[in-house]
Amino acid sequence: MSNQQKNIAIFGSTGSIGTQTLQVIKGNGNLFRAFLLTAHSNADLLISQAIEFEPEYVIICDQSKYLQVKEALAHLPVNVLAGHQAIIDTVTHPDIAVVLTAMVGFAGLEPTIAAIKAGKDIALANKETLVVAGEIVTALAKQYGVKILPVDSEHSAIFQCLAGESANPIEKLIITASGGPFRGRGLDFLANVSREDALKHPNWVMGAKITIDSASLMNKGLEVIEAKWLFDIEADQIEVIVHPQSIIHSMVQFKDGSIKAQMGLPDMKLPIQYALTYPSRVQNDFKRFSFTDYPNLTFEKPDLDTFRNLNLAYMALKQGGNMPCIINAANEIAVAGFLNNSIGFLAMSNLIEECMQHITYIAQPTLTDYLNTDKETRIFAQNFIQKLPLKAIHY
Repeated sequence: MSNQQKNIAIFGSTGSIGTQTLQVIKGNGNLFRAFLLTAHSNADLLISQAIEFEPEYVIICDQSKYLQVKEALAHLPVNVLAGHQAIIDTVTHPDIAVVLTAMVGFAGLEPTIAAIKAGKDIALANKETLVVAGEIVTALAKQYGVKILPVDSEHSAIFQCLAGESANPIEKLIITASGGPFRGRGLDFLANVSREDALKHPNWVMGAKITIDSASLMNKGLEVIEAKWLFDIEADQIEVIVHPQSIIHSMVQFKDGSIKAQMGLPDMKLPIQYALTYPSRVQNDFKRFSFTDYPNLTFEKPDLDTFRNLNLAYMALKQGGNMPCIINAANEIAVAGFLNNSIGFLAMSNLIEECMQHITYIAQPTLTDYLNTDKETRIFAQNFIQKLPLKAIHY
């Protein structure tokens, strides 16, 4: 790998992935520079990050926080901008080498497309970009000669397992799931869980949205859809298996029956670093895995009857068109509703299913169709929640 610094743009620098990316950059200051940092509304953390890393650009999406950020950084040679459009405009800067997309949800789609059209390699942590518009995004990446380097631990694992195997057909991808905090629990228990219960992930430290998705297995459903586009694979070639220890991050089974697995402690800094340094592996001081610390690695089938979101995601993937966009938007509203105590845990699946049944289906959507579908679904989902009694319909 060249000793010349790579300029990194981080969409969502104040979130869990963003902050860990900055840790990786800090540990490899000779290799990387934080060139562009963005945040939705966490102005205080964005300011402290900018003071420490002195990026070329800082963007706060919440325009009401602009003056706060601008004044706090006035003594530094940092360009401060505001608004979602500023991200789309600035990511085309010729000095940016890699864009790490860690914005939460649908908001990451348009900036990621802008980055691809500007010829930037994408370190993808925003799985919703491929869930919503995988066909368009992957086609654009091919058109502009851009690499999409997965940052999700599961997709990074598959990506690593496929290194050197381009001539060997895949028989099956095996995506592992921890099972979340409610593994083994039944419907009666889940009917009354709180947001605090759902936010207690047994293995990973993540943001609130992805932690709830993990608890409902929707995170795994979104990963199945993302895998289809990342690895050009069909839905029936993707298997999800529950692996509570989270040591094997995913596996690939080839046509001869051989299986390759990527293993390691649950630490997102490793897949982040691999995406930024690819195809090289760089020395680090991350804690190492020891087999003697984990003498038993176990596996079980996911409970699709209890955790319906995973099954709904498979259904959306098989139907195609704008259906994955519909479930993504519905899920974002459902999770937000659960986090503010306006909808129950089990009711999230009911809301998603209602949206799948009622939102206009488009078999071959354009980008405009995706934007309209997202808007239509959010309005329907929000109205659905507003008509419910508090924490209702736990059937």
